Amino acid sequence: MQTLAQLKSGEYSDLTRLTLSENLTEFPSEIFSLANSLEVLDLANNQLSSLPKELSSLKKLKILFLTNNNFESIPAIVADCPKLEMISFKSNKLTHVDENVLPLQTRWLILTDNNIVTLPNSMGELIRLQKFAIAGNQLQQLPSSMKNCTNLELMRLSANQLTELPEWLFQLPKLAWLAFSGNKLAENTPQISNEMVSVSLNDFHLKQKLGEGASGVIHQAEWINKPLNIDSNNDIAVKLFKGEITSDGYPIDELNNCLQAGEHQSLIKVIAKIMSKEQLALIMELIPARFYNLGLPPSLITCTRDTFPSDATLEVSDILKIALSMADALRHLHENNVSHGDIYAHNTMVDKEANMLFGDFGAASNLNVLTEKQQKAMQAIEVRAFGCLLDDLLPLSHHAQKTHHYDQLINIKNNCMQETSFNRPTFSTIVEQLELIE
Repeated sequence: MQTLAQLKSGEYSDLTRLTLSENLTEFPSEIFSLANSLEVLDLANNQLSSLPKELSSLKKLKILFLTNNNFESIPAIVADCPKLEMISFKSNKLTHVDENVLPLQTRWLILTDNNIVTLPNSMGELIRLQKFAIAGNQLQQLPSSMKNCTNLELMRLSANQLTELPEWLFQLPKLAWLAFSGNKLAENTPQISNEMVSVSLNDFHLKQKLGEGASGVIHQAEWINKPLNIDSNNDIAVKLFKGEITSDGYPIDELNNCLQAGEHQSLIKVIAKIMSKEQLALIMELIPARFYNLGLPPSLITCTRDTFPSDATLEVSDILKIALSMADALRHLHENNVSHGDIYAHNTMVDKEANMLFGDFGAASNLNVLTEKQQKAMQAIEVRAFGCLLDDLLPLSHHAQKTHHYDQLINIKNNCMQETSFNRPTFSTIVEQLELIE
């Protein structure tokens, strides 16, 4: 992070990325001294409510973060920035988005956690849009013009006021990651089974933190008072939900969908829950230390696709084993009327023998609120995400290993990624096809 004082001193004459968080109430004019070099401008966590007309002079600006400021509307000048393609107005005070305030070249748009009631018809002109996060708003419908956003791959609609999902949404040719929990899609949201054991915070002792995501913090923990009907080791993993709206939706929906998913050998096993007013939590079996993340999250450049270490390699036989485990887990989820919404390598853990564990239900949705036709369409959307996962993993195999098995996996991947969604196979069919590869 840089400081305004350093910027004023002329220390950053050719900076490509600038981050300023100093409770700013006005856009610093000194930023324009970087007009010929600045590509990423991060002014998150300030008190800004307007942008200067000169913003478009930042002719190389590609990424603009204005998260957690005081904007009540998106300034029209944003649309005039010639290279701008990633924009965040997350956690502001937006109630609407005016017509034509976004650049036509927008690829990644984050409007999470505002009070937006309507979106403009001009959204349909954003034909390069790939990633759109608008969870945690007050949307009652989507503009029909968005059926023209045919490059849209990831969409977060959770925690809004939608009473229906339009049919065109399920027909977008590249849509692969969709979350819609926490809306009003059914008069009575189906209740989750209460069979899971309930415990309290006093029943275990928290130890070291294992990780942290948008929705919660995961700790290793040790039972102090283990219920008699729980058969697990003394060491467990506890996910304590933060209780706030995330980019994926409400924590309670993540918890409920995780419980509805049920048990499968490739899903991280949930053994208990906490559902008190003070705290929501999931108690899970501790993942053995030999497991590691299969991939890394998407970058600002890859947008919707995972990244991997430069030296990452996989045997074709390992890719096949992972693919079969994943397809069977996803078959199981859809049979239990849960869509995952976030099928990625970075949410997948494997060991050196390619044994797989899958988790993170932050973007999961309850399919019971959809029509039968839409439920089938949701499976087709997730099948495309599975195809994208294969598409990411297959290039990691050694060239010399690209044998008949590799070609068969390529064929399955291509079928899963067909742009006509009803031509894609179901997860049951994919499992059968993978089991036949010898």
